Amino acid sequence: MDEVIEKTKDLSKYGLENVTAHWNLCAETLQKITLEKGMGVESGNGTLSINTGKFTGRSPKDRFLVKDDYTRDRIWWGRINKPISPENFDKLYNEVANYLSGKEIYVRDAAVCADPKYRTNVRTITEYPWSNYFIKNMFLRLPEEELENFDEDWLVVCAPGYECPNPTEFGIIAGNFSILNYTRKIALVGGSEYPGEMKKGVFTALNLILPVDRNVLPMHCSANVGKDGDTAIYFGLSGTGKTTLSADPDRKLIGDDEHGWTADNTIFNFEGGCYAKVIDLTEEKEPDIYRAIRPGALLENVVFKEGTKEVDYFDSSITQNTRVSYPIDHIDNIQIPSYASNPKNIFFLTCDAFGVLPPVSKLTPGQAAYHFISGYTAKVAGTEAGINEPVPSFSACFGEPFMPLHPASYAEMLSKKMTEAGVNVWLINTGWSGGPYGVGSRIKLKYTRAMISAILEGKLDEVDYDAHPIFGLHMPKYCPGVPTEILDPMNTWLQKGAYVSKAIQLAHSFHINFDKFASQASEEILAGGPLIDSHHSLDEHF
Repeated sequence: MDEVIEKTKDLSKYGLENVTAHWNLCAETLQKITLEKGMGVESGNGTLSINTGKFTGRSPKDRFLVKDDYTRDRIWWGRINKPISPENFDKLYNEVANYLSGKEIYVRDAAVCADPKYRTNVRTITEYPWSNYFIKNMFLRLPEEELENFDEDWLVVCAPGYECPNPTEFGIIAGNFSILNYTRKIALVGGSEYPGEMKKGVFTALNLILPVDRNVLPMHCSANVGKDGDTAIYFGLSGTGKTTLSADPDRKLIGDDEHGWTADNTIFNFEGGCYAKVIDLTEEKEPDIYRAIRPGALLENVVFKEGTKEVDYFDSSITQNTRVSYPIDHIDNIQIPSYASNPKNIFFLTCDAFGVLPPVSKLTPGQAAYHFISGYTAKVAGTEAGINEPVPSFSACFGEPFMPLHPASYAEMLSKKMTEAGVNVWLINTGWSGGPYGVGSRIKLKYTRAMISAILEGKLDEVDYDAHPIFGLHMPKYCPGVPTEILDPMNTWLQKGAYVSKAIQLAHSFHINFDKFASQASEEILAGGPLIDSHHSLDEHF
């Protein structure tokens, strides 16, 4: 039921004056308002579709953290975590509040962190109705009785229509910005319509608060649980398969993107929805996601087939980053509530466009820590301007843009928890086989699913393994449902020498990237990297 209140709840404590505020509107009303304002269109099945304008993804260079007494000695300051002064934040916040004053705005009271011990209330104020719709999908929806006396722990303010006219005066780079203030507990977004800025802003907040104050490891991962209570978690960067592979009809989905691992041995979802990429989506390949796109979901930047209301999921003319957000209950098989016990298996997902890494390999504890800190995937030609061939991409902890602490802090927590839980860790390559992008072909999704199913069912516990000569990874010689010849990637290349050359090239990229972490890494972790570096010859391994 809608609660529409105009000027009856005091928002002046946020600096907002004379606003017309709509509180906790239902999806149907938000969709109706969005359509009436000409800010979206409906697909043939009634799903709302919007365009996010200039920004079709996050803008990491325009993200800042307020540097004050709480953050000064905790944050890993640098290229990722850029500081802004409390004074500049306050000035910019006041500018945004003045901009929103007198306008029609939308307020959403919700929460994050499904485990009641860690639940965090978040009030979100948005300029656009569909931004509010996104938050309704993505955060935990609260029962009406809890909304009556709602008191927020954090505030999110999102004003896409405000662009800072003189950014350097406020210590920022451009007219758009995404800023976190841990002392005032505010996430401030301006100048960008991309709603993921709000979602990842709150994630970044939790990624400092939970490990520092609550002894909880925050993770950029999906998670699901089997019939016997065996939990699996899937780390990976965008496009590697987190959402796809965790949506398994035989396992209950805990969540698709953000989780915490507690000292009480619980894995809990931060969110109440899913945010899936839909480029090249088909019902056959990803039935759960495809069927979740119905009224109540929100499509972003998709294109319709000419003259119809049918979405063309293969059209990337706006962006490769086409997406849909939907409440988690749009997936049939979900874990209620969204938490479960310690994982038995952890999967690191990578999309290796060089065709070098095995499709499945088992990691030692040292390798697990090394690959977690590395967070490797590859950017494929055509996904970004100027990229004409695969480029290695490393994002520490598989989520560096959202991690305020030094990556070693998260790696140490993960290693400790993995050891205590006796968990198995696997590297899954969802990228290319038989050669790099443009030569080989992408590993079939059905094969990747078969590998993961075999692991979850214990079918790889007793098979023999070979060690990869360059990366040291342990590759199974057999996996049910998977052609044996693809398990060792060298076998799939026509020219073995070309494979070795490309593998050494990628190994060097790993070493170069890891240099910045090496001083804080143990010998075990350092030994978990590729076996070949500038000081080794091939003769030692072949």
